[in-house]
Amino acid sequence: MQDLTRRGFLKGIGSAAIVPVSALQSPAPMDRRQLVRRHNPVVAGIDPLGPLSVGNGQIAFTADITGLQTFTAPYETGIPLCTQSQWGWHSFPPLQGKTEQDLVLEEYQTAGRRVHYMTRREGQDELFNGLRENPHRLHLGRIGLRMRHRDGSPVEPQDLTNVHQTLDLWTGLLHSQFQLDGTKVTATTACHPDQDLLAFVIESSLVADGQVSLMVEFPYGSPAPNAADWRNPSRHQSLSASKSSRRQAIERVLDDTRYSVDLSWATNAEVSQEGRHSFLLGTKPGEAQLAAVLRFTPAPMPAEPPSAEATLAASRGHWAAFWGSGAALELDGSIDKRAHELERRIVLSQYLTAIQCAGALPPQETGLTCNSWYGKFHLEMHFWHAAHFPVWGRVALLERSLDWYRQILPAARQRAREQGYAGARWPKMTGPEGRDSPSPIGPLLVWQQPHPIVFAELCYRSHPNRATLERLADVVSESADFMASYATRNEERGWYSLGPPVIPAQEIHRPRETWNPTYELAYWSYGLNLAQKWRTRLGLRPEARWDTLRRALAPCAIAEGVYLAHGNSKSFSMEATDHPSMLAAYGVL
Repeated sequence: MQDLTRRGFLKGIGSAAIVPVSALQSPAPMDRRQLVRRHNPVVAGIDPLGPLSVGNGQIAFTADITGLQTFTAPYETGIPLCTQSQWGWHSFPPLQGKTEQDLVLEEYQTAGRRVHYMTRREGQDELFNGLRENPHRLHLGRIGLRMRHRDGSPVEPQDLTNVHQTLDLWTGLLHSQFQLDGTKVTATTACHPDQDLLAFVIESSLVADGQVSLMVEFPYGSPAPNAADWRNPSRHQSLSASKSSRRQAIERVLDDTRYSVDLSWATNAEVSQEGRHSFLLGTKPGEAQLAAVLRFTPAPMPAEPPSAEATLAASRGHWAAFWGSGAALELDGSIDKRAHELERRIVLSQYLTAIQCAGALPPQETGLTCNSWYGKFHLEMHFWHAAHFPVWGRVALLERSLDWYRQILPAARQRAREQGYAGARWPKMTGPEGRDSPSPIGPLLVWQQPHPIVFAELCYRSHPNRATLERLADVVSESADFMASYATRNEERGWYSLGPPVIPAQEIHRPRETWNPTYELAYWSYGLNLAQKWRTRLGLRPEARWDTLRRALAPCAIAEGVYLAHGNSKSFSMEATDHPSMLAAYGVL
């Protein structure tokens, strides 16, 4: 297939838009509903790599073909089924009482002085791994169907027939239907847009007969991808806190972690505790609909939760408003064969990042789907997940996570001071507390450092006012102060260098033998220039050292007409693997 260049793409969509002059004078409005819905995902069977999710940026629920988490085993080889939130974290008790302060750091030389990083695993594997794995994100609870055949035997995935599942992107509702023993079962799944609350409506005569019920089960915490340990029921508690005819409160205790689960229902049903960590909700005989809501909160919430029907209505309203505002791009009618696939990816990525990556914390690389890297987030990846929100006219979805940078400023300043630098050094892999994680690679990365400056600038473009400047001024200034102090003067060359030690975005290079990576050099210049603009807007004098450094940064290494990975690279072709940092230098900046 011929490569699609930007010029070729514009030519293609431009020719598709050629219409008579009369039509140009009265253009038909874009049908956003049709644009979105033609890309609704449809599932007809179990795909371990293709479960569907609902969420709101703060919580997400990933479902199997039943619309719940009924058959989890087939997905363990692909994308596990989890219920995850921004606030749901767990840590194992400290190993032999040891903490980060007991970790032996590795020594490096930089510009004639020593600097220490948490990159050494040898001789301290247990502590090293423990600091990486803690805290880890929780699976808040498995919510599935308990299904039985008429003879009482359990139902297996292959027993379901005529499976049809659709995620309606325009409403945020997941519609699932299948047949069991020849009888139709339907399920509607939704996430409330403003609360950590999930709603389920299951309908079938099998519900009335007691063959289909709702089962809620709770695991112990785990850093594994499925975020769940089902083998240690004695290490945690699921306490029945209070119970009424339409509501069951459950208190969860996992070591120092506590959270609350509020299960409520509007239909004629009753709940029973089936085991130490499992609760079963079933309708009374003759009731063919089971409508239930589960609300997850860090602490008990006495207020009555919204009903399932109110949650479905809130989801419909929220997603219609989401798709009806901001920018939209329609490629229907383009002569390029790839236009439909590009449009599909644009639509689906907007939905996925809104439910997975638009919360109060930077997202982990798998959002709120399942654990990757123990559920921690990698700040160098925050850009890909969230920088696009303001570009689409949805700056609020990025702003949600920027206050976190302000909250961890003290920890970031301390990290910089411990390493002999000014300003604030942002961690690479971290949890809510902002502590960096041991790694042979992570602590030596720096391309996350200018990100908050760019995020602030994107917010300012959306809200060019004094309030924006003052809210993010410290984040911008402290980021730039570290960048300026991190670069070192090469007196022989007369320029400022980045590293060694440094590991570029292209992580295959040895830190002691790497300096002046191309993307990082370009990003340093770009970020410091933006930070200087912020000082001007705030009515402050420019920082002379920022300008001095930016103008005297080392040149990017070039050989045979192409940029090299870094200043000590010998060739380009032999190192064209791992993260495409050249694409970032050219396409991001």
